[in-house]
Amino acid sequence: MAAKHHQIVIVGGGTAGITVAAQLLRADKKLDVAIIDPTKKHYYQPAWTLVGAGVYDFKATERDEASVIPKNVTWIQQPAQDLQPDDNKVVLGNGDEVTYDYLVLCPGIQIDLNGIEGLTETLGKNDVCSNYTDPKYTWEVLQNFKGGTAIYTQPATPIKCGGAPQKIMYLADDYYQKKGVKDKTKVSFITPGSVIFGVPEFAKTLMEVVNRKGIELRFFHKLTKIDGPNKMAYYSIVGGDGDPAKLYHNKLDLGDQVISPTEVAVPFDMLHLAPPQSAPDFVKRSKLAHQEGPDKGWINVNINTMQHNVYPNVFGLGDAAAVPTARTGAAVRKQAPVLVGNLVHLIQNKGAAMNPGYQGYSSCPLVTGYGKMVLAEFKYNNVRDSDKLISTFVDTTKEQYSMWLLKMYGLPFIYWKMMLKGLM
Repeated sequence: MAAKHHQIVIVGGGTAGITVAAQLLRADKKLDVAIIDPTKKHYYQPAWTLVGAGVYDFKATERDEASVIPKNVTWIQQPAQDLQPDDNKVVLGNGDEVTYDYLVLCPGIQIDLNGIEGLTETLGKNDVCSNYTDPKYTWEVLQNFKGGTAIYTQPATPIKCGGAPQKIMYLADDYYQKKGVKDKTKVSFITPGSVIFGVPEFAKTLMEVVNRKGIELRFFHKLTKIDGPNKMAYYSIVGGDGDPAKLYHNKLDLGDQVISPTEVAVPFDMLHLAPPQSAPDFVKRSKLAHQEGPDKGWINVNINTMQHNVYPNVFGLGDAAAVPTARTGAAVRKQAPVLVGNLVHLIQNKGAAMNPGYQGYSSCPLVTGYGKMVLAEFKYNNVRDSDKLISTFVDTTKEQYSMWLLKMYGLPFIYWKMMLKGLM
């Protein structure tokens, strides 16, 4: 069993890991930084919504992982298997051990297909698709759709980019119109949540979009099972007290089969879903995760400093961190400089006070149709936190063509040329 040591070990080579590594070396090029990640390809996943709607090339979202690893960073091409913070150690998939002085944990989020009965067997066929796993199949399903019931749904677990399940729905609805099947189509967004979006200023606009498009909303509906061959989706009703005003908006007759007062089966002709998601297993079973409570299994960090609440030489950020805001690349863009500043300060000052600079900023570019987007920016407690400069010239709570251009061209440029280079 080989052993290696690095001053700073980063677990995860996605958006967060690459951004932090690049910023660390810009702060101090003498730092010894290693990234643990087995992935050969790096993807710009925010564009997968556009891929699923047929307006973005999947290949343009892909780079070789080697091309984004910052120079002078050691790349350990193995999966992390076990975290042992009491010994400052990470055990790799091949049994090798890597020790560290400081650990940055940002392994991303994992897809849990087993979280919904039948999902493993039917995802990627039977017109059951997900931009989270294969946006190219979503586009194939849309092209082949000839009308009927189109369900867009999401799980009860936290998910990355919480607005993604409805973004593709708005684009698809436009596509149905262009294809000439809109008048033969019923579109339903079915969610275990109680609102379309948590920030009131943006929710107001989204409800206007829903009403304009005649989309049905079903709240407090938790997806429990999918029967792909028979095109049936099964839901448990987990709230709402049976009150139709709380459960439905723009209610449509989808041919429901009522199984019990709290169970219903909904037939579909196509179904797009965000699958259940969680922190990776090696995080969930480690001491670095919350052991109890609503955040059980997610990285236990201070939500303002990004420092671990138990192990001071450990930091965490990104999708697997237990911070009460949307899991997005935009959140990483604000988390990373706070974390890097605090980590460098800790190295230099050995235990000095941390800067509580992260206030929960996240952003959800809510595409509401071809050529239309609402730029939803917010912070902790669902408080709007829109960019002051952009908001001076554009009302980001409204659908804007300029924001669509930002989504199509500006944000990918920022990602590849600035974030991953440590420039922001």
